Amino acid sequence: MKQHKHTLFGVAAILLWSCLLGLIRTVTEQFSPIGGAALIYTVSSVFLMLVMGVPKFKHFSLRYVLIGGALFVSYEICLALALGMANDRHQALEMAVINYLWPALTVLFAVFLSRKPVHILVYPSVALAFVGVAWTITGDSGFSVMQISANIATNPLTYSMAFGGAIIWAVYCNITKQLANGQNAIIPFFMATAIALWIKYFLSSESTLVFTVPATLNLALTGVVMGSGYALWNVAILRGNMMLLATLSYFTPVISTLLSSLILGVALGFSFWQGVIMVTMGSLICWWATRERQPTVQEKMPIA
Repeated sequence: MKQHKHTLFGVAAILLWSCLLGLIRTVTEQFSPIGGAALIYTVSSVFLMLVMGVPKFKHFSLRYVLIGGALFVSYEICLALALGMANDRHQALEMAVINYLWPALTVLFAVFLSRKPVHILVYPSVALAFVGVAWTITGDSGFSVMQISANIATNPLTYSMAFGGAIIWAVYCNITKQLANGQNAIIPFFMATAIALWIKYFLSSESTLVFTVPATLNLALTGVVMGSGYALWNVAILRGNMMLLATLSYFTPVISTLLSSLILGVALGFSFWQGVIMVTMGSLICWWATRERQPTVQEKMPIA
């Protein structure tokens, strides 16, 4: 019974993360892209310390903190700013789909690092995930390289950050298991992300943050949802059915796109959903083809 309960914790974490992309976008609209992201990670850091306790920094290896922390902070900043700086809410959802290239990339990098025989389905499934992303970017106008280039040209920085973030998280998933050696520095990493975003905010020309009641409540909700997702997942991977949770987590792109589109009030076309399904299926097949070699690839789930 306890395993079932902890597995449900993992399911809850997946659902919470699926709401995050839409919530992050709304907070950055109410405050500002950088300032809003800084506020979210500050609230999440405080919430995690209240739930999981104040971290004891002396227990963490310096190598894990420096390398793992740098990757974690870089990923979180790339994703949060890609969502916040997108031209509109529809483009923010495109950033979310690009972010979900990380599961397929994680498996691909793991295959390269292991230097073991590669399953015949790995490369086609990774290619399917990339085609899915391209499909969502082109929209209902039809698949076209020129159309993809034109859409990216409207805001190349956000597309670069979203794609760069997916690569960074795939690297993080592959190297931190060895670096961490059973340690969990998620709270220091959240704190470092908040500090880095505050530094960037004060060095930027963004306007002063204005705290209205609706914006503050939305900020608190987003920070708690983010922190709760990590706290629940931390318990689930230790005591829950990880095989089931890993399988379910690969459907996060579909769940996240659905919930985020509802939160943001964005109606998505048929081609967008086709792309999301391609990304999901590509990642799922990629994981299935290598599941015996890389059984714990999902132990480092991101915020989305």
